[in-house]
Amino acid sequence: MTTAANMRTLVEVANLCVSYGSDEDENRVLDGVDLRVEDGDVLCIVGGSGCGKSTLLKTIIGLVAPKSGQVRLLGESLHTLTEQDQARLLKRVGVMFQYGALLNSLTVGENVALPLQMHTDLTPDFIDDLVETRLALVGLDSTSHLLPTELSGGMRKRAALARAMSLEPEVLFCDEPGAGLDPETAAGIDRLLLSLNQQLGMGIVIVTHELMSIDRLNGDLVMLDEGRVAYRGSVASARQADMEGLRRFFYPDGAA
Repeated sequence: MTTAANMRTLVEVANLCVSYGSDEDENRVLDGVDLRVEDGDVLCIVGGSGCGKSTLLKTIIGLVAPKSGQVRLLGESLHTLTEQDQARLLKRVGVMFQYGALLNSLTVGENVALPLQMHTDLTPDFIDDLVETRLALVGLDSTSHLLPTELSGGMRKRAALARAMSLEPEVLFCDEPGAGLDPETAAGIDRLLLSLNQQLGMGIVIVTHELMSIDRLNGDLVMLDEGRVAYRGSVASARQADMEGLRRFFYPDGAA
């Protein structure tokens, strides 16, 4: 169990600015963003469409280069590392993409095995055992032989989560894990994420716009508005805060 004495910072973002386009025609998407994620945290990043939440996630995992500011991931300054050192660092991170990003030409088991085959020297038999363990962890026992096209939407999300967990990451990033799922299936994904957090002590960062998921996950909340952090705190406090952006987000019908 993580205590205050041994808690470490998994993600630290300081004065982060990200822009697209040329200097003459700059579109600033993130403007001075600060946030921290500690061991065991569950952090939801929320905000309206185009607020920069997906760009923030992509910048934290190295897919987008910042214009200025810093991202420290697992204690290292990500964007100042060489490409080789970035790759080494990112092996310690799990990412569950919004649409799963499974390779349809590979079986579920082969999808989950791929990071192990690429980044370890484990024997094929040991990899097969690990794949079955990861699939069992997300409730997909006996599915390794199936193709992604043979799975339901919720099962594909779980398979994507199993692949994200294949290298035993120290922090997990999820982009809209409940998107496109029916409410019952989305709730199951949320329960699974909370179980991983509680059982493994893993820090989890989730980009989402699903209000029911935000309430179920009940972690810390960061709200972006026009590329800036407009709020950081608990979900309960966010629902009660006297902030127009939060009221619009949580009560879009105007009934607070």
